[in-house]
Amino acid sequence: MADDESEEAEEPAVELGEGPDVEGAPLARVASRLTWPQEKSRIVEKEGDAVIRTPDGPRELRGVLDSIDVTYFDRRQTFVSAVGDVIGRGPVETAE
Repeated sequence: MADDESEEAEEPAVELGEGPDVEGAPLARVASRLTWPQEKSRIVEKEGDAVIRTPDGPRELRGVLDSIDVTYFDRRQTFVSAVGDVIGRGPVETAE
């Protein structure tokens, strides 16, 4: 019975498709690496060089944060919302 379970566990739950790559990291992934609350200057120190996905192509987080007037993010959702207001929300371009 243990052999049956290990064989099932080895198979992927969802098969990945073939397709173009998407440059940059999802904003949610970058936000998950931080603890909240967080000052904008500390985010720049820790993750400023991270490249995030945007509808207009990959952008460095530092540049996006320069466009935000908020200096303190009390929650992850506040950060994601503020960044989303700058980069936009929508489909992300794929690499060609």
